[in-house]
Amino acid sequence: MNDPKPPDHLADGRASAKAVKSYALVEPEIMQPYMRFYKATYERGHLDRKTKELVAIAASLVAGCKGCLEGHLKKAIKFGATRGEISETIAVTLGVNAAAIVDRSDIAAANLGISIDDLPSAPPKYTDGLEPSAERKG
Repeated sequence: MNDPKPPDHLADGRASAKAVKSYALVEPEIMQPYMRFYKATYERGHLDRKTKELVAIAASLVAGCKGCLEGHLKKAIKFGATRGEISETIAVTLGVNAAAIVDRSDIAAANLGISIDDLPSAPPKYTDGLEPSAERKG
């Protein structure tokens, strides 16, 4: 007999986002200093709260934190972020991450001593279906 899936769980048994408790595996004495720091970053400072939330949207995207992203989108809207500001924040984040990919590939190319001109311009020709033919450079 199959066990019924717990409430707030997906068909495959994983917990849904609603069922996930934040900081579920972190002891309170470890979490408390972090929460003080987190709250302090959102207190008055040089950046207004809307701007901090836009920065947090970008950071959440880069970190891949779905819960963070959703929370900071809600807060950004609450603090007056417009459609254009949120869209531009996402676009800038996308641009920086695209540049990071270029940066990483440039570093790899330099470490390997290769450039685009060293790469084959066409796929290798296979004679036996397994190995590239001798015609292939390199």
